Amino acid sequence: MAYFDAASAAPLHPVARQALLASLDEGWADPARLYREGRRARMLLDAAREAAAEAVGCRADEVVFTPSGTHAVHTGIAGAAAGRRRTGRHLIVSSVEHSCVLHSAEAYEADGGTVTRVPVNRAGSVDPSEYAGALRPDTALACLQSANHEVGTEQPVAAVAEACRAAGVPLLVDAAQSLGWGPVAGDWSLLAASAHKWGGPPGVGLLVVRKGVRFAPQGPADERESGRAPGFGNLPAIVAAVASLRAVRDEAAAEAVRLRDLTERIRARVARTVPDVEVVGDPERRLPGIVTFSCLYVDGEALLHALDREGFSVSSGSSCTSSTLTPSHVLRAMGVLSEGNVRVSLPPGTPEEDVERFLDVLPGLVAGARDALGAPAAAPAAVPAREELVVDALGKRCPIPVIELAKVFGEVPVGGTVRVLSDDEAARLDIPAWCAMRGQEYVGEEPAERGAAYVVRRVS
Repeated sequence: MAYFDAASAAPLHPVARQALLASLDEGWADPARLYREGRRARMLLDAAREAAAEAVGCRADEVVFTPSGTHAVHTGIAGAAAGRRRTGRHLIVSSVEHSCVLHSAEAYEADGGTVTRVPVNRAGSVDPSEYAGALRPDTALACLQSANHEVGTEQPVAAVAEACRAAGVPLLVDAAQSLGWGPVAGDWSLLAASAHKWGGPPGVGLLVVRKGVRFAPQGPADERESGRAPGFGNLPAIVAAVASLRAVRDEAAAEAVRLRDLTERIRARVARTVPDVEVVGDPERRLPGIVTFSCLYVDGEALLHALDREGFSVSSGSSCTSSTLTPSHVLRAMGVLSEGNVRVSLPPGTPEEDVERFLDVLPGLVAGARDALGAPAAAPAAVPAREELVVDALGKRCPIPVIELAKVFGEVPVGGTVRVLSDDEAARLDIPAWCAMRGQEYVGEEPAERGAAYVVRRVS
């Protein structure tokens, strides 16, 4: 098997395994106790905190270990927002943040706060001026990922941090995807990360709160981890997490060059060998190991199963998978094609032969998935007939509405329209994306008795 889903969880690094096994014998006692076993555990915890601080680029007393990256994000947002409650109740996030950040934003709104969601461009990047423009006198906190989890696009954190600092607003950075590759640049105020993203064990998160940031821990008070992560921590896992972070950092420079070459090869070959495909994400400002593409007229779940049978583990942001009924919020915010979406995220050490084998089998698997759905093999010929056609795709899920549109599009003359009736959420994204790929005009969305009507005008 070739595991290509490191953005979800990286395989356990050998150093993490060694550190975990070793610290099980030494780090089982309560580090708050004064007897020998407790002192030994405390030494391990202090050493891990110092090493984590060195990797992040902060002070050791600014580092808190949490039960997960999600817990770190939720704790960081809630504590920073509460600490600045007198300033106001306004939160800024980007539209492509990880779901844990967006869930925190939703909870903040439900509790009476207001949230500004900064849009992104088609490559998935925010404009720093948009963040600067969103800052208000009552802004309590701004949040921005260092790099996107789904498409790998790196965000201009340093520029956004500068704007936030000038306005006196703290910036929380979700660095889960990027911290294994290096420290986060810029004058940020809070940072969250998760060990299983860089090859550490699951169940260890990292929260950094810079000195001077107003922070009010929420929930019952606890004497551990500065009151910010209550409960008895999993010390062996913490030691293993920090050991693996140091190990992957030592390998990062050389491995980044190698993985970037492999993902560039995927980007180029997929675009050349798979018809009707859109490779998404910034082609330059991106993480080394992530490449994402979407295939027109393809059922995402069928493609993932086909790849799995061939020995490839990948993930998808398509709505046509059993894990979701709506397209990825990241792809939706970017305005790119969501159907047949595949995210390839290569873990360090991925052999070149595995990538070549993936590129060899992919075109045939995509063609097979399209054939199974009766997708059109080519653009429709010009056979002018009616000025307007109505396609009833109600009750049909992605990618069927777009396939039905493509099948009849040649039956209208230039200037004619096709009205697609659909109650599938993905159609709102995929029909405009089809128009962009085909050079046709997307007129817009109109209300319908059920779902919506998506109107397309033929221009060529």
